[in-house]
Amino acid sequence: MRPKQWIKNTVVFAALIFSQKLFQPKDLLSSSLAFCLFCLVASSVYLCNDVIDKEEDKLHPYKKFRPIPSGSLSTKTAITFSVLLAIFPLGAAVLLDGRFFVILAAYYCINLAYSRYLKHIVIIDVMIIALGFVFRAIGGAYIIQVEISPWLIICTTLLALFLGFGKRRHELVTMKENAQGHRPILTEYSPYFLDQCMAVITASTVVAYSLYTMSDDVVMKLKTDNLNLTIPFVLYGIFRYLYLVHQKKEGGDPTFVLLTDKPLLINIGLWILTSCILLYL
Repeated sequence: MRPKQWIKNTVVFAALIFSQKLFQPKDLLSSSLAFCLFCLVASSVYLCNDVIDKEEDKLHPYKKFRPIPSGSLSTKTAITFSVLLAIFPLGAAVLLDGRFFVILAAYYCINLAYSRYLKHIVIIDVMIIALGFVFRAIGGAYIIQVEISPWLIICTTLLALFLGFGKRRHELVTMKENAQGHRPILTEYSPYFLDQCMAVITASTVVAYSLYTMSDDVVMKLKTDNLNLTIPFVLYGIFRYLYLVHQKKEGGDPTFVLLTDKPLLINIGLWILTSCILLYL
């Protein structure tokens, strides 16, 4: 079920924070429920994905120790729990909000399609990963009934693409001659091509976030023109992640990096703290 990966679902709180509703109990509860439902659905997809990738994961230096490829969890048990973990949250989503249910169902379906087919299409595979983060962000906005900012979608998409291409690069460099056996699509990539993609995405992410913080509409809506003070945190976070990918040969598991790299953790904490101070005080 990969509970460590649930940190990705914190994206649902973005709309709550930047709509200045963080301290409204009803909206905080709704966002928390949305987070939990996304976690359950994501775990359902992870189980399904591990069943599909069972043979390929046996070739991976780390994934081969997961319960399904290692044989400690049977395929039948995994499929059973995968179905149950999908039915419950989707049913609960119907009761919470119709639009949120559509987003959660779309997230589930697109990830199943990714596990079976879309991960074998070059570039589209990374774009689908980014789309999953966009669905989380949109779901977080729908559940608290706030307008979806185009800046939220743009910045989320770019950041997710950045992490996705970094993940592919790490897999390609780490697996080397076993890359094709583990993930056939890696034959369509090269370190140089992925470096070029990451360079474009890095610049685009910084520019998009900077424009967001200085947008007249955003300044008027949030009643602060000081959000640009958070730009240095975004710059450092991106540069630190690039350093980890290129110099430390990390990045294969963005969640692991975010949870274990202390400078990056401190930077993210300072960015959140600074943003909240500027938005709420």
